[in-house]
Amino acid sequence: MAGRLLLEDARRAPEGVDVQMSFSDLGTDLRGVTFVVVDLETTGGRPGAEEITEIGAVKSIGGEVVGEFATLVNPNQPIPPYITVLTGITTAMVMEAPRIAQVLPAFFEFVGNAPDTVLVAHNARFDVGHLKAAAAALALPFPTVMTLDTVQLARRTITKDETPNYKLGTLARVIGTDVAPTHRALDDARATEELLQFMLGRLGPLGVSHLEDLKTVTDPVPYRRRLKANLADGLPRSPGVYRFIGPSGDVLYVGTSVNVYRRVRQYFTAAEKRRRIAEMVDLAVRVEATPTATRLESQVHELRAIQSFDPPYNRRSKRPDKRPWLVLTNEPHPRLSIVRSVAAEDMAASLGPFTTMKAAKKAKDLLERTSRVRTCTSRLPLMPSPQFRACSLLEMGRCSGPCVSGEPQEALTIARTVLSGLVDDAVAHTMENLRQMSSREEFERAADERDRLSALVTTAARRERLSLLAGTAELRAAKPTEHGWEIIIVRWGRLVGTAVAPGIHEVVGVAEALAASTPSVDEPTVACGAAPVEEMELLYGWVFSPGTRLLSSPATSLAIPRSSAQRHRIDVAR
Repeated sequence: MAGRLLLEDARRAPEGVDVQMSFSDLGTDLRGVTFVVVDLETTGGRPGAEEITEIGAVKSIGGEVVGEFATLVNPNQPIPPYITVLTGITTAMVMEAPRIAQVLPAFFEFVGNAPDTVLVAHNARFDVGHLKAAAAALALPFPTVMTLDTVQLARRTITKDETPNYKLGTLARVIGTDVAPTHRALDDARATEELLQFMLGRLGPLGVSHLEDLKTVTDPVPYRRRLKANLADGLPRSPGVYRFIGPSGDVLYVGTSVNVYRRVRQYFTAAEKRRRIAEMVDLAVRVEATPTATRLESQVHELRAIQSFDPPYNRRSKRPDKRPWLVLTNEPHPRLSIVRSVAAEDMAASLGPFTTMKAAKKAKDLLERTSRVRTCTSRLPLMPSPQFRACSLLEMGRCSGPCVSGEPQEALTIARTVLSGLVDDAVAHTMENLRQMSSREEFERAADERDRLSALVTTAARRERLSLLAGTAELRAAKPTEHGWEIIIVRWGRLVGTAVAPGIHEVVGVAEALAASTPSVDEPTVACGAAPVEEMELLYGWVFSPGTRLLSSPATSLAIPRSSAQRHRIDVAR
């Protein structure tokens, strides 16, 4: 708050020192501020791509209107019919109007460039955006005045109990303006000026009497939070991981960026709109950072830090070891079961890891109905017996009946085929069911069935991707960037090192040195046991991105089979 003396600063004044506030310390009295309220009509909503068709503005000082500006503008193109319906402005009306190159300099002169002038608009992003785009196209300097959005101001002065929304027409009816908005520029500017004066009248008794007070009211970022921007001082302006630290030294939040300093600074500005994160920023007392060689390394470190510190304000990647899998039980009459981990050698015969338990249950339900594998948990006879009493699922055709028949193998074969990743038959069967449901207009059932299929196919595709890295003892790869060649070393799906070589001729040497200096990784005994799933997904995306070159020949193939479940992902998404 430039030019203001905060009360808390006065209270902290040294003993024996008198704090005397002068009138200049108070700032610019709102009664002397020049408000220029502007409204535009245009051929469309995109600044720069659409043209201005009308400008209307009202200038006031101390609540008194001292000038108005109004003109149609020839956009040098026909007025779209829907704009004519909305505003009443036709192509014929603007044919003889001046072009924007003639109008804009005159309007900027009307606005002025004084420090006590405020340019006001209802949804200023639209009106000011069009004005700035037009000024840029004409190489005209835009007035260096404060901008005030009456939508933001209304949200802070008029409650939701008073108005159903914050549209200009609604607010004008709520407060009873003399001029009703008509989607013509001058009428809307007049209505907005009345709305502005109404809101200033409400703010006066609350101590908002100076321009600096008004800036504080409309600023979505509290002043104390802006003061904390110095927490970013000294942070690296390069890739890295940052950690917001709380008063007790605990990690509140972990993030990553290609420019740590610039990203952390954004948390103290209006660019940060997440309420939970704003709360976190208010609690933080310092920010720590770990620079990294590459963006990929910083992303992996972020995932590991979240897993290690379990920060309360991070919502992702906290429980990477809790991913469910779908398997067949090891018993005489197997059934499908959801487990928390599988052995590495069983990964090829298991479906997973799922992102959530809910997704695993959806896939399990679909596969049980598709294969007709048994679902009961009762103890069954080792040998099928016609005298054994089967459950109702057999009569409904939803179970192969291993308790009473000797032919459960077909159901188990279907289940094992899908668990291995060959989902073609399951997809075809389910898509036929979806078509039948749609023809019967059973749309809710069809949506549920589609979600089950999506969970199954998406996870099968994920397992294919992860198995490529999880089964590879060591992978060396390089990719060109604007700063050189990024090099990574991956062992059993875990990133163990990254480096940057200045040129292509140094890549092999840097990779050899990096591999020699990185820690070894034991072959995991559980599927995806060397690294979190999110880390493997990041590495897969990097390795299979355009331009990446392998520097070593893995013992296992890195190819995706033609029968891959990924072939069906687009169709399922539709």
